[in-house]
Amino acid sequence: MIDDSKMPDPDTFDWSATSAEDHLVQMKSLDPERRKAALCAYDWAHYPEPVLGWAMAQRGVELATALRVFFNGGPERFNYIPKREVSEAYRGATRVLDNICLRINSGFYLVYPGREPACGKELHRWLTYQQADRDEDRRGRWILDEEILEPMLHDALRAAPGAETKKHKKTSLLRDLLSPVVGLGVDLAGNCISGGSDQPGCLDRGAHEIGKERVRRKGFGFQFRVILHADEPRMIGPFNDLGQAPVG
Repeated sequence: MIDDSKMPDPDTFDWSATSAEDHLVQMKSLDPERRKAALCAYDWAHYPEPVLGWAMAQRGVELATALRVFFNGGPERFNYIPKREVSEAYRGATRVLDNICLRINSGFYLVYPGREPACGKELHRWLTYQQADRDEDRRGRWILDEEILEPMLHDALRAAPGAETKKHKKTSLLRDLLSPVVGLGVDLAGNCISGGSDQPGCLDRGAHEIGKERVRRKGFGFQFRVILHADEPRMIGPFNDLGQAPVG
């Protein structure tokens, strides 16, 4: 419980001459509108991880505010630098950027359709570079989901048709190989995997049949096209006649 009598005046609080703990107490004490203004004006040279890390995880933050805070952090400085090569002094800031980006793409922040973000120019430039990365098979550390941003974008900011196809259709070979074994039956794109089997695909079965299919599903031998002969050459003992019916 915060004691209001001990709180500094929001209009006179000195963000440049106080500690991280003071910043956090101050941020927690603000009403929604004042907090929004404080977030948009917060200097990332202060204490982004404890202060913005807390504030940007609170419900009620608008998407436009989240984008403003994100771009204030200068993500373009680190977007193509491997995580392990980021200077220790900036790793806290990049972790905050990681979390903001994840929350944007998960739909955590409130969206007001048609409300143009104050950082429209930065957003336009970021999405332009993001599309160029797709076209050239590059990938930055932070990729904003255009589908989440769609309600608040003008036509000029929207991704070109099919721009997200690589993101959604690029599959993992390992996942495709292993999914029949673990009974998932789908690849990363959400497509049913039949593996060339004569069994019906997962979209052709009812929910009660999926469990049965998991029992019948073939393993690595099937996926890698290993053929088991009944009379394997150079096989000795009882292993040479696995495919032969018993006599007598």
